[in-house]
Amino acid sequence: MEKRVEINYRHYASLDEMPSDERTLVVEAQQALKKAWAKYSNFQVGAAVRLRSGKILHGANSESEVFPSGICAERSVLYYAEANHANDPVEAIAIASQPSERECYPCGGCRQVILDVERRQQSPIRIIMYGGGTASVVESAEHLLPFTFQL
Repeated sequence: MEKRVEINYRHYASLDEMPSDERTLVVEAQQALKKAWAKYSNFQVGAAVRLRSGKILHGANSESEVFPSGICAERSVLYYAEANHANDPVEAIAIASQPSERECYPCGGCRQVILDVERRQQSPIRIIMYGGGTASVVESAEHLLPFTFQL
């Protein structure tokens, strides 16, 4: 039996096309990437999350000489949010990179962590992936990871 997986997403050719709340979060992610420590890959990533309360938190990737001990921007901000704002669910996350010739997509580990957070808070997280002047938006990590790991 053949089955089909379909992924719905929104694509914006420029920041100007985006709704203001999503555009604001992308700008915050761009600010966050300036805090990245990417001495080895020279690929800086910033992430910004908006909590239900409206508060915005930042995270950036941080590399280590003892690879793979670094952390991605998405996981850094999500773990911070859960540790310090556990009762204020994450509604959206924006991801930006430098250099940014194309949109910045979360790695497989980050996709799973975003999904884990969605499950714990029992609500989806909108994921805004920005770079190269364009953005794609999905409404949940389930759209990026249709065959999820679950114990």
